[in-house]
Amino acid sequence: ITSEVVDRVYNEYMGDAESPAQVRDGLLDAMGDVYFVIPAVEVARHHRDAGNPVYFYEFQHRPSSVEGVVPEFVKADHGAEIAFVFGKPFLAGDV
Repeated sequence: ITSEVVDRVYNEYMGDAESPAQVRDGLLDAMGDVYFVIPAVEVARHHRDAGNPVYFYEFQHRPSSVEGVVPEFVKADHGAEIAFVFGKPFLAGDV
C-alpha cells in the first residue's frame, strides 16, 4: 500500500476529526465498509454481471427498541431492519 492510498483512506474516514468521538465514528465507518459494504457491493456486481436485477440498500433508522441498550452513536446495527421488514410482533413472540 502506498502512502498516497493511506492518506486517501485516512482523509475519507477521519477527515478533520477533532474529538475522540469523531475518530471513533470514522473508524466504525471504515470497519463497516471493510466487513459489510465492500463484500456486499462485490457480490451485487457479480449478480449484475450475470444479468440479474440487483437492489442495494443501506438501512440507517435507529430502532426505538435499542434505547438504553446500545450507545447513542450506534444508529442501525447489523440486522436492525428485520423488525421493520417482517414486523415487530414476529420478533416479540406475540404471534
